Amino acid sequence: MASKVIMPKLSPTMEEGQIARWLKKEGDKVSMGEPLAEIDTDKATMEMQALSEGVLRKILVQEGESAPLGQLIAVVGTPDEDISALLSEATAKAAPAEKKPEPAPEPATETPAAAPETNGRQQAPQESQSGRMIVSPLAARMAAEAGVDLKSLQGSGPGGRIIKRDIEAAMSQSKAAPAGSFPRAVEPLKFQQAQVATASPYRDEPSSEIRRVIARRLVTSIGPVPHFFLTSEIEMDRAAEMRKGINALDPNLKISINDIIIKVVAVALVQHPAVNASFQDKFIRYYEHADIGVAVAIEDGLITPVVRAADQKSLSQIAGEVRELAERAKTRKLKPEEYTGATFSVSNLGMFGIDEFTAIINPPESGILAVGAMTPKPVVRDDEVVVRQMMRVTMSCDHRVIDGATGAKFLQTVKKMLENPLYLVV
Repeated sequence: MASKVIMPKLSPTMEEGQIARWLKKEGDKVSMGEPLAEIDTDKATMEMQALSEGVLRKILVQEGESAPLGQLIAVVGTPDEDISALLSEATAKAAPAEKKPEPAPEPATETPAAAPETNGRQQAPQESQSGRMIVSPLAARMAAEAGVDLKSLQGSGPGGRIIKRDIEAAMSQSKAAPAGSFPRAVEPLKFQQAQVATASPYRDEPSSEIRRVIARRLVTSIGPVPHFFLTSEIEMDRAAEMRKGINALDPNLKISINDIIIKVVAVALVQHPAVNASFQDKFIRYYEHADIGVAVAIEDGLITPVVRAADQKSLSQIAGEVRELAERAKTRKLKPEEYTGATFSVSNLGMFGIDEFTAIINPPESGILAVGAMTPKPVVRDDEVVVRQMMRVTMSCDHRVIDGATGAKFLQTVKKMLENPLYLVV
């Protein structure tokens, strides 16, 4: 008997999934428990396994398309089985969407499709049926910065989507061009009056699953959660010396300043249990250990892999775990339990030269520490002006859980331990 393949719930916060890649094609034999497709969830790319045996008769949601939880996305059955009833059911459920009014004609300023049909083939793969280019935000930004003409590229992503590797390939070819030749996109500037008669052309592209979830979660954070912010400046010379000394003993450890910050924050959280807590509507939940979410930038947004019980782990354990989690986060291979359930988060933008910023709390956590760059600054010590490595941190607090004095005392402990890291071994 034919069986339905529906969009499964692959993560706790998942509301819909995007088909990244079908691992089987129509007509292929399918065994129970065998990987059937790769699904982009809100945080990771995960394999969907077949729950029945037979032949993949029909794929209803194509690569690059999204479907809500529980929607029929494929049918598995025997080769000669009649599946028309299931297909009719899928069509009936999709009918309301098809009855929506047609969108208004695109403004005259939009760029039309440039590739006509040839020999019966459809448009160039990098353009959608509406004539707009399909390109990821990262690829678009890279192309703009490098002067790469997107119209000259053949996208290698799903549906001809232009992605990061396509831009990198174009940049490599550009570097290999003969000396003295200029690609069209980077010709010397001609100083003449620009003729601007209409509004700028634009393109629309579907949001990725992770970007949609980020949008939803930020709305549920910055609005309902009453934020307040505390900023402190910390002298980091001793922490930098300790890091240098540890790495000199064993270069394979590769301890970073951020690893030290994570350890200090974890220890401080245990000392201040009122901060290591979360608001649960009718009660406040206090955690025994500090599970630290570490913000990691990925192509489509941000993910926070969690270092469990960081207060009980050594610096070398934290460093190794952070590197391993960050690497798998960037390839979207994290399991749901590895990026959910933090009690507090750390977001560091110091490596990008950002001196100071405020971060938005990730509910139900009650706080997040935003870490800026460590830079040499003149400061007064013992009535003398000296140069010290200074770093500014800003703590975002949920006022339903943390009061001003509570947050200030926690930051004092963080500052004390970072300025005197021997407290970690006392």
